[in-house]
Amino acid sequence: MAAGKHRALNPHRTKVGNVVAAGAVPLVLAIVGSGVANAAPAQPNSVTAHEDAPAWPAADSPNVAPYEGLQIPNDVKSSIQWSRSAPEKSYLAPVGVLHAPIPVAAVPPIAPPPGKFRFGDMAVDAPNWIDNEQAIQINDNSAQVEANIATFLDSIGMERSRSDRIAGQTVGTAAMGAVAGASASMPFAATGALAGAAVGLVMGLPLFPVGLVAGPVVGAAAGAAMIAVPAAMAGALVGGAVGAVNAFNAPPRVVGN
Repeated sequence: MAAGKHRALNPHRTKVGNVVAAGAVPLVLAIVGSGVANAAPAQPNSVTAHEDAPAWPAADSPNVAPYEGLQIPNDVKSSIQWSRSAPEKSYLAPVGVLHAPIPVAAVPPIAPPPGKFRFGDMAVDAPNWIDNEQAIQINDNSAQVEANIATFLDSIGMERSRSDRIAGQTVGTAAMGAVAGASASMPFAATGALAGAAVGLVMGLPLFPVGLVAGPVVGAAAGAAMIAVPAAMAGALVGGAVGAVNAFNAPPRVVGN
């Protein structure tokens, strides 16, 4: 892309940047807690068959058809078949003149690096203790939120390099803000867990003996969550807003510079 592609900057860009950030943050919150509440699939009860028991008759499975899709490597924690590679960062278009949203083609999500969680422009190692299917859901949700933000920015007249920059930085800083908020709340969450455990113990007494174990555990988890989750969401809000505004105000960069 040549430098001649640059358009005059919008004199109201700072005001619009704040509006864009405010509109993007609710989408960012979709990644907070995504995929962590899925329970493991129940295992079927084993049945011991007698040797003289009659065998079930053979039957064809209905609607059987082979699925032919993109073969995603096992170490890439994603299931989105239409993902794209991470965009180049050697060029960044100016914001230009924006307008009301118009219909545009959906921006494809960005695939995560192998073995990584990707939250916008931030990537971290995926812990081994997280179930692979849950890890895939977390990455898919994060990538789709980022793509939705970029699609909206395309629809108001931003060039794709700027849309990708704002979307990626918004999601990345929102994730960091969520971690920071949750970490800062840990001492208070511990207190909430103790209080919740005490309440759970009292409520579990009528269900003796199971209630003596389950009550405190459930109460402690609920007490900690009541403090940690709002703190993480607040951190995501602040982080996402800061990232969106910073990316909106980033100076343009021509190819090769």
